[in-house]
Amino acid sequence: MVAALPLPALVTPDLAEALRAREPDVSIPKNCEIVEVYDAREEGGIMCALRLQGIAEDAHVIFASITHFDFDHRHPLKREIAAYQKRRIKKLSRLAE
Repeated sequence: MVAALPLPALVTPDLAEALRAREPDVSIPKNCEIVEVYDAREEGGIMCALRLQGIAEDAHVIFASITHFDFDHRHPLKREIAAYQKRRIKKLSRLAE
């Protein structure tokens, strides 16, 4: 995945809502770029640093779990990422029970 960076992604509605709460003066676009990825192990899963238009890159870094993104179905990593997202969400729902 690191070799594919920056990775174009789509902001999900839940992530857009959280970003709007954090950055009320910025229009949150549907598209973004994942510019870095980090393995936060079992506790956090795959975390992504993202770039949004309208938010200065040097202002602060925005991190979100890879489960909060969608990807173009034509992207070569789409299936692999979707499989990870499904496993991660299932695991988190079991932990919440």
